[in-house]
Amino acid sequence: MNVNFEYMTDLQYQVKSLKSQVQAFKSGEKYVTMRQEFSKRLAIKERKINQLKLELGDSRCETITIRKNWMQVFEDIISEHEKEIREKIRVIEELREELLVTFKKLDEVQDNLSSKTKKLYEIETELEEEKGKNLKLRAQINRDYENSSTPSSLKPNHKKITNSREKTGRKPGGQPGHEGHVRKKHTPSQVIHIPAPEKYTANPDYKLTGKIIKKQMVNLKVILDVAEYDTPEFRNIHTGQRVHADFPPALIDEVNYGGSIKAFAFLMNSHCCVSIDKVREFLSELTDGKLQISKGMISGLCQKFSEKTEAEQRKAFTDLLLSPVMNTDFTNARANGKNAQIAVCTTPAVTLYFAKEHKGHKGIEGTPVEDYQGILVHDHDKTFYNYGSGHQECLSHTNRYLKNSMENEPNLKWSSEMKNLIQEMIHYRNGLTEDEDTDPAKVKEYENRYLEILDTARKEYEYEPPNDYYKEGFNLYKRMKEYMENHLLFLHDKRVPATNNAAERKARNYKRKQKQVMGFRSFESLHYICSCLSMIDLLRTKEVNLFKSVTSIFD
Repeated sequence: MNVNFEYMTDLQYQVKSLKSQVQAFKSGEKYVTMRQEFSKRLAIKERKINQLKLELGDSRCETITIRKNWMQVFEDIISEHEKEIREKIRVIEELREELLVTFKKLDEVQDNLSSKTKKLYEIETELEEEKGKNLKLRAQINRDYENSSTPSSLKPNHKKITNSREKTGRKPGGQPGHEGHVRKKHTPSQVIHIPAPEKYTANPDYKLTGKIIKKQMVNLKVILDVAEYDTPEFRNIHTGQRVHADFPPALIDEVNYGGSIKAFAFLMNSHCCVSIDKVREFLSELTDGKLQISKGMISGLCQKFSEKTEAEQRKAFTDLLLSPVMNTDFTNARANGKNAQIAVCTTPAVTLYFAKEHKGHKGIEGTPVEDYQGILVHDHDKTFYNYGSGHQECLSHTNRYLKNSMENEPNLKWSSEMKNLIQEMIHYRNGLTEDEDTDPAKVKEYENRYLEILDTARKEYEYEPPNDYYKEGFNLYKRMKEYMENHLLFLHDKRVPATNNAAERKARNYKRKQKQVMGFRSFESLHYICSCLSMIDLLRTKEVNLFKSVTSIFD
């Protein structure tokens, strides 16, 4: 209640005050008072404005003075600055001139340096090329039968094999306790009795022991056996026809040579690689000049022997086709003044030689390789990969190439490691008995080591790329990586040899003949000698008497 009363009282006072103000406005007194108050305030403001105007005028004068002084100072500063700028510009011009001179000298130095750098690059390039050529020439000079596929016959100066045996001081020959080997005794064709000396028989101090001492003198006699056939001739008195009894089929000419003479001359010429002239001379000397055979007869023996043994050669061809593993190779030949090729196909039981004009697919035509379905062992001739069901690379050739890489890339380790691994694998395989199979775990270990060495080769060639003049080592690495299965097939199949040495050895039979004749007059002669060498090798494999077998063939 008290609060409301106070509030009401306050409102009444406010209303009373507002009424008095409204009354003042209505009467006009308030307007007069307000006008007087306004005039007073206006006069005060005008005085303040005039005073401020005076102060503003003084301030303007002072500002103008200060501006003039500042402008003067500014002009002085600008003048001094311009003076400094002119000095700086002068210095800059001098420095610019010096810089131009320096740039000119620098250009001359750079030109001179570029010229020398170019010359240095040319010299280094030339040096690198000379090093590559030197490496290539050194590799060619050092290439022989031990580190390449070069035949040993083309490198007559063989390295001397050092004797690592230690001297014992004992005399040469059989040592005490060693069982002696005496000469084989023969069946005597005659017995010559030497009577006992009288100084032994008449002396009572000597008694017979019952033992007969025998010694033989062995000689060789060549007897010319000539059988002459004769028969009376008849003449028909009506027709004049002359007739006589039939001679044996072998008696065609007036003088005919038997199988023994033909076999002797044929083997001396074809098997022993003796020239026709020396065969004639030797036969003449053996018979005290009685036997004089013509060169044409000896020359035609190859063709006759080849024709007489066609059936045996066809059977040998079939045997090669049926063999599970076959070694094959090509070797150079010479016929009619042109290069030719000899294809060699061999197994432990059969060897055939084929005269071919070229290598490659044309050289394989007509040989057992053309239709062969077994495993071929060869020297990485890619043509052979189109034939057969499996392939084994000759590791002897691979070892030679690795040795060549070791000699010309001594800073690389992979080639020596791979060579040691191949030798270890071959030694392991050769150490197995006939009834013993390879250990799969051991074979897997060899394969892993093979891959690790190839990875080492990859890293080494990435770090040091192969020289442009010598890439044999790098190419060998790529080949061994691509044909890994064909390098290790001998570990998985005991029938497969690790090398192609069998074909290499058989090829030497022809090479010896080629070296003796130097060149055949016709390709047919080359074909006949290949047929004869095939048949001779077949007879020797059968371990029969070669001379008697050839004699029976000619008879």
